[in-house]
Amino acid sequence: MIRPKKRQTGLFLTFEGPDGSGKTTQSQKLLGRLLEAGYDAVWTREPGGTRLGEVLRELMLDNDPELGEVSPRVEAMLLSAARAHHIDDLIRPSLDAGKIVVCDRFVDSTIAYQGGGSKLDIDALRRINHFAASGLVPDLVVLVDIPAADGIARRLRLVAGDPEALSRMEKRGLGFHNRVRRQFLNSAARAPNRWLSLDGREPEQTLSDTIWRRVEEELQARSVEPVGTQPGRLF
Repeated sequence: MIRPKKRQTGLFLTFEGPDGSGKTTQSQKLLGRLLEAGYDAVWTREPGGTRLGEVLRELMLDNDPELGEVSPRVEAMLLSAARAHHIDDLIRPSLDAGKIVVCDRFVDSTIAYQGGGSKLDIDALRRINHFAASGLVPDLVVLVDIPAADGIARRLRLVAGDPEALSRMEKRGLGFHNRVRRQFLNSAARAPNRWLSLDGREPEQTLSDTIWRRVEEELQARSVEPVGTQPGRLF
């Protein structure tokens, strides 16, 4: 009797880190390596990933004074709504289809920014996001860490030294960004087997190679096989 082949399950990988850490670059490098190796993979980001998410992203990061003051509590609720839609529309269907999903920021960013940075109750944020995410947890979280001052300096260099070109979130001062970084480190310490913590000041290729080796281990452990050349999906 020939037994039907068990449906391949997907793999959910998220990238976290302070502003300017280089996590976006590394997440996209990983997508490229996955596609080159023949894996069925998609890249997405938060807030974003869907039309609704991208609209909310623009609203949250925009410096438009007509928006008024958006409190951390409102930020947290907007992010949770965008996340729920993102999971329903893209992440969960992709995982159910056996794809590898690489996501630039996820729940841990909300815990770090609105919890650590803005000092909202972290336990409350975890409950809200557990509901928004329907209990979905990344298989691996890659933390690209960098001292907050170094990260903001990187961002300033990218915008030619013009502080007005920074996003509303990036303008929140060194104290805020130091608290964000500490919370990322605290989250990583809570689940060291599920987090890969890296020094974002290392050379890009060194970081990329380290991430790839760890992801290969995850792929092998879950018997995720290449399926051939795929176009991927990149927002």
